[in-house]
Amino acid sequence: MQRVEQHASFGGSQEVWQFASPTLGCDTKFAVYLPPAALRGQACPVLYWLSGLTCTEQNFITKSGFQQHAAQHGLIVVAPDTSPRGEAVANDPGYDLGQGAGFYVNATQVPWAQHYRMQDHVALELPALVEQHFPANGQRGIFGHSMGGHGALITALRHPGRYRSVSAFSPIVAPSQVPWGQKALGAYLGPDPAAWAEWDAVALIKALPAGAERLPLLVDQGEADEFLAGQLRPELLAQACERTGHPLTLRRHAGYDHSYYFIASFIGEHVAHHAQALNSGR
Repeated sequence: MQRVEQHASFGGSQEVWQFASPTLGCDTKFAVYLPPAALRGQACPVLYWLSGLTCTEQNFITKSGFQQHAAQHGLIVVAPDTSPRGEAVANDPGYDLGQGAGFYVNATQVPWAQHYRMQDHVALELPALVEQHFPANGQRGIFGHSMGGHGALITALRHPGRYRSVSAFSPIVAPSQVPWGQKALGAYLGPDPAAWAEWDAVALIKALPAGAERLPLLVDQGEADEFLAGQLRPELLAQACERTGHPLTLRRHAGYDHSYYFIASFIGEHVAHHAQALNSGR
């Protein structure tokens, strides 16, 4: 593992690391913010951010302004890339499939299955690496935006007990029912919709058995988002949560679009939401 960037930020350290990932079968990067408490040697909770289509580990750390809030609350924040990358990694000309568009699933179809195991990467491989090399205390939260909001929701739902908190900005809540998701899930998982349901937050919530973990969901959605009606469809999440009694706070914001201007406007509230759950577990 090699550090390739380091910047002082709000008394902490914003870093980018690269390592050879056995799960992805390629070199990959992830960003990690170490708050002042971590630099003093204090074991801190870790909050994982999953980014959206076309992003790398850079978008969130340079545009969201999360660092001041993570510093205040004593949270390590980790942001992986959105897909495997490299000349040997399968790709597609479209922005919504292939490199930059891993959708946080474990692909089963040729040619994607060899490298596209993003769910195992973000839920298992990366936390093990972070908890080995950084002062992490074992408490985890997860959040993300758009494709990454989808990733955060399904990762928490698929791994009960691994996370203490989850939230999302403008998530793709029901990929089985919208064009972005249908294209990606069809390519990565094959044509059977039953396989897609295992990676669909709305379907997973509907299928939760009695007594299953039900982490409260915080979701923020801009009303001026150009993808709201066609790709995101938060009303489907609201309906599923109401039907099953799953706790959801869905906040709609007039005038806000799909951009990082929206994320930066409410990132402090999301970090505080996670800090309340994560710091209570110390």
